Amino acid sequence: MHSTHRGTTVPADDPLADAADNALAARAASGDEAAFETIMRRHNRLLFRTARSILKNDEDAQDVLQEAYLRAWRALGSFRADARLSTWLARIVINEALGRLRRREVPVIPLDAAMASIEPDMQRWLSDDVDRQPDRIAMREQIRRMMEARIDQLPEAFRSVFMLRGVEELSVEEVAQALAIPEATVRTRFFRARSLLREGLSRDVDMAIADAFSFDGERCDRIVATVLRRLG
Repeated sequence: MHSTHRGTTVPADDPLADAADNALAARAASGDEAAFETIMRRHNRLLFRTARSILKNDEDAQDVLQEAYLRAWRALGSFRADARLSTWLARIVINEALGRLRRREVPVIPLDAAMASIEPDMQRWLSDDVDRQPDRIAMREQIRRMMEARIDQLPEAFRSVFMLRGVEELSVEEVAQALAIPEATVRTRFFRARSLLREGLSRDVDMAIADAFSFDGERCDRIVATVLRRLG
């Protein structure tokens, strides 16, 4: 079983973990705050990311998670083991997050009126090509650096072919002449280079997804401490 401290989560589809959750829920329903603290630490990261996916803001997600825990504490007596505790908690978090979205909705201003009211420099920013906006430029720069690093890691024979064929966009014939190798070899090496790049970039993306909206120990401790203080 995975550690239950500092924002870690229980593994999915683990009967032992589910049984442990059910036992903790029963203890917490009877007023055991230590059991509820363990529940929070087991599911903090999952629930924070759930709230974050709806609200797109760390602070709002943290506030919603705390409120959801308070609701869960009061409702634990109604929890039944026909659903996983993590699923039951996620539903509470989702409802709380959606409720916050509804409460903070503002009147929709017609686009023409908005464009007429904002300052000229803001109008230029809104009408500018989205790909030239600073956040997109920064994102492309990060992707470019990642791509260059992966190209540098290609075996030399593949790297030269990919640079000429893929980056410089020379024809197969031109690459073959430049490197003094058969055209069939150019095609084979280019195909293999692209495959290696895809595999490497896919691993990079998978790791980035796993690290997205990181939930460090300090945040986990802060949320748990705040909820326990409010329970008291």
